[in-house]
Amino acid sequence: MNGVRERLASRALTSVAVVIAILWTTPTLGLLLSSLRPEEEIKTTGWWTVFGAPHLTLDNYGEVLSGGANGSGRLAEHFVNSVVITLPSVLFPLVLAFFAAYALAWIDFRGRDALVVGIFALQVVPLQMALVPLLKLFSQGWLFLPAWHLTGPARFGQVWFAHTVFALPFAVFLLHNFLASLPRDLIEAARVDGASHGTLLLRIVLPLARPALVGFAVIQFVWVWNDLLVALTLSGGTAETAPMTVRLASLAGTYGNEWQRLTAGAFVAALLPLLVFFALRRHFARGLLAGSVKG
Repeated sequence: MNGVRERLASRALTSVAVVIAILWTTPTLGLLLSSLRPEEEIKTTGWWTVFGAPHLTLDNYGEVLSGGANGSGRLAEHFVNSVVITLPSVLFPLVLAFFAAYALAWIDFRGRDALVVGIFALQVVPLQMALVPLLKLFSQGWLFLPAWHLTGPARFGQVWFAHTVFALPFAVFLLHNFLASLPRDLIEAARVDGASHGTLLLRIVLPLARPALVGFAVIQFVWVWNDLLVALTLSGGTAETAPMTVRLASLAGTYGNEWQRLTAGAFVAALLPLLVFFALRRHFARGLLAGSVKG
């Protein structure tokens, strides 16, 4: 009897999961089909009518990527800017947080616990509250720090700095929880054998921490790639520095009725994050549980 109940419960949970998955992906399917429909049909009929009278075209993607006849898109020109902004904004906090998390987890020093609590508390600070101080720092300087006065592509440095600062509290907290859960016997045995902190980091801790590192890297990549506020505020919003999100915000047109551009542009912008996620999904799933089990 218990076996029958367990099978029925398992089937019920499976059915619920399938229904949730269908409901979750239906808007994405509608967006995809809309991006392949002609402009006239998108503005006059719903996306579900494509099943009765399928008229598909790639003109929307051509307009968004190359600009078409009116030069309204040219999203491809901003793709490189997004890559230039995103990759350093992932690598910088990842490296800094890894060293900080190791020190907080395996090096004894006074005030360590208070520092961990302080780093955790920084996660509740809204990003918007830090934009004005950052703008003041970049334009006027602060204390012993001179003003940056960056123009053109050099303004990428401001965006990298902002994303690194905003990401460090969460990155340190995540990696610290994972590194602190590593077997103490393994670390102590390596120390007895004469391993230095550098050896421990590169040969023992780094391979074991790969799931946590990949998990944070994927989260940070998607966050920075989809960011609009920081990029628009600190990069200047010009064509030579603006990422894809800034350009997407202007694709709707003056009256917000250019839906065919938005649907196609949304899938162009989502392509690289999807590739990154599917390439690293196995490590990402393990990284989400980083530090959840002690020992």
